[in-house]
Amino acid sequence: MAERKRNKEIHFYVTEEERKLIRRKMIESKTKNMGAYLRKMAIDGYIVNTDTTPLKKQYEEMHKIGININQIAKKVNTTGNLYPEEMQELKEMVKELWHILRSSPLK
Repeated sequence: MAERKRNKEIHFYVTEEERKLIRRKMIESKTKNMGAYLRKMAIDGYIVNTDTTPLKKQYEEMHKIGININQIAKKVNTTGNLYPEEMQELKEMVKELWHILRSSPLK
């Protein structure tokens, strides 16, 4: 143990409720090691978490549209035919993609 980089121990006591709260916050911070979490919090004082829910929803919508476009492209490549209503549908999907991109929270 003498060769360890971190060779000083710090001990402290918490209530069961405090332990649960610390563990919950550790999990929320996506840290798996209690020592690493406590060291990070003691030194830096905070951990920033980013809510990516809007980006996930945006990705899901764009993915669905992409699947639809691919299905139409496959049909066109197979049959060589593209009906006017399919062309209109493609135009609407492209408009929707642009709308999603313009309303992106990353602006």
